Amino acid sequence: MIRTNPAGMSSVANPVVSPVGDAPPHKQPAWLPMVWFFGLLVLCYAPVLMRLVEQWNNDEDMGHGFFVPAIAGYIAWQKRDQLTGRSFQPNYFGLVLVVFAALQMYIGILGAELFLARTAFVEAIVGTVLFLGGTYAFRVLLFPLFLLCFMIPLPAVIYNRITFPLQIFASQVAAFVLELIGIPVLRDGNVLELPSQKLNVVEACSGIRSLLSLTFFSLVYGYFCEKRTWMRVALFFATVPIAIIANSGRVTLTGIMSEINPELAHGSAHTASGLVIFMIALIVMVLVHQLITRIYQMVSKTSTSSPSIETGHA
Repeated sequence: MIRTNPAGMSSVANPVVSPVGDAPPHKQPAWLPMVWFFGLLVLCYAPVLMRLVEQWNNDEDMGHGFFVPAIAGYIAWQKRDQLTGRSFQPNYFGLVLVVFAALQMYIGILGAELFLARTAFVEAIVGTVLFLGGTYAFRVLLFPLFLLCFMIPLPAVIYNRITFPLQIFASQVAAFVLELIGIPVLRDGNVLELPSQKLNVVEACSGIRSLLSLTFFSLVYGYFCEKRTWMRVALFFATVPIAIIANSGRVTLTGIMSEINPELAHGSAHTASGLVIFMIALIVMVLVHQLITRIYQMVSKTSTSSPSIETGHA
């Protein structure tokens, strides 16, 4: 029998070798909880959202409302790569904001204040992103979250304060241009008395519709077609005078058309003229963008190519 000496035995450890180059797995965003949470929000705010969609469908001032959540959602989806592969730290202030939004919606429904109830939904979405995704996700999705504000109609107090001055301005411009081209007109406030009929520049013709829609589309256009932040801001503010002047042109065109045929100042012809003027305003916005870009390039080229002046002493 052969005996082995335990002291002479050599024991070899078998280490666990991990593959070279393996990295710790990335933590994925909590997509399922986000979808679940957003689904609950839509369910809780369903009565408010149904009335909001109904106003989008019936109120021509809010015709762009259908595009807002679709475009904001598309932009948020484009940013998914910035959210994938990061570890999220929930921010519980977002949960507080969600609860506050629920109380705001309750108060808005009790007081029949639609603006409070509708903005509460946007606040709840912001709170959800902040709670589930943390501060980083909130920063990444800040722009699409901001776009959601454009799907909420303005409160009546602000709406009336904006529309009346726009009505007066549009009627003043129309009266000036009509007299300039030889059409007699008598203006009384926002009423234009022409030889054929009286034209009342009502709230729908104030330009608030094109102003809201054009500012929204300027933000979307700037996001997709421009990388410089200052240019995006410039385009946003440039749309305000563009929309106001375009609407004044529409009122003037209506006055001219009414002298050709009074029926052209109403109905489908009047609606079609509004669409044409809005498309022209969009084209002008793009041309303004190109003009500012050209001027900026010329100034930059001039500043970089200007020779330095050297002074010497004899």
